[in-house]
Amino acid sequence: MSQSDIQKTILAQQKSEDRRKLILNTVLLVLLLLAPFAIYPVFLMKILCFALFAVAFNLLFGFTGLLSFGHAAFLATGGYTTGYLLSNYSGLTTEMGIIAGTLVATALGLGFALLAIRRQGIYFAMVTLALAQLVFFFFVQSEFTGGEDGLHGIPRGTLLGVIDLENNLNMYYFVLAVFLGCYLLVQRIISSPYGQVLKAIKQNEPRAVSLGYKVDRYKILAFVISAALAGLAGSMKSVVFELASLNDAHWHMSGEVILMTLVGGMGTLLGPVVGAMFVVNIEYQLAQGPLRDWVDPILGVIFVVTVLAFRGGIVGEVQKFVRKNMG
Repeated sequence: MSQSDIQKTILAQQKSEDRRKLILNTVLLVLLLLAPFAIYPVFLMKILCFALFAVAFNLLFGFTGLLSFGHAAFLATGGYTTGYLLSNYSGLTTEMGIIAGTLVATALGLGFALLAIRRQGIYFAMVTLALAQLVFFFFVQSEFTGGEDGLHGIPRGTLLGVIDLENNLNMYYFVLAVFLGCYLLVQRIISSPYGQVLKAIKQNEPRAVSLGYKVDRYKILAFVISAALAGLAGSMKSVVFELASLNDAHWHMSGEVILMTLVGGMGTLLGPVVGAMFVVNIEYQLAQGPLRDWVDPILGVIFVVTVLAFRGGIVGEVQKFVRKNMG
């Protein structure tokens, strides 16, 4: 086979793959637009908020290879900041409150990155966990957070002073728009030259250094972007539920987002979304039945089974099956 034939084959395969992705994305978009007419919108918004949180974590762990045990700190910081501002400054619009929460989480992420990025592997993970626990105790002791009671009655307000976000349907489409925008942003980052460098760092960091890349700078930027998206997820979550609580700052939440990412498919774009949907649904279904006290052990078993038998996660295993059986 000549080189031109090989190139034609590769182009044809690429076009076929792009066509499949377009069809899949179109179907998913239609389902998301119609979903609130069949499922309670607040439950869907919870899934979208956690899906964005998982997408943010996956950018750092799945594509850069940095395992953070402290991402709950950014989720909670965004939520508390937005909740406090919207509750105490009536003239502040909802979108500005969310932006403020995201910016504070971004600044915190930069601080975490500068302190932790010089460590690797388990040492990096432990440093992020220790820093996140400091943030947790800060929220416990601070008066503005309401301590163990949390912040209640956070007003949803109006979007751009026009759209009433107290209406669940309006709120859902706002959260969906933000989620889709962030998802497309991460998709663009991963497919960009910067994203290719992140993948190279994950696969072989010493080689990336030998090629002349300032690895620490790339990792710091990835950490900051991830923290910003996690903070945005927390900000939206506090507005959706009109509540900001310590549960979002607890180390358990950092473990939960790891579970979502692994179950869905680490290193895939759609994996964290599927993982968030799966975990939130499992928690909800178990909480309604006789196994409500066994939620954590059951999730632990799912985690172990995924790591041992299905390392690609749901999306990864489906992709393997499609490649094997459909070319």
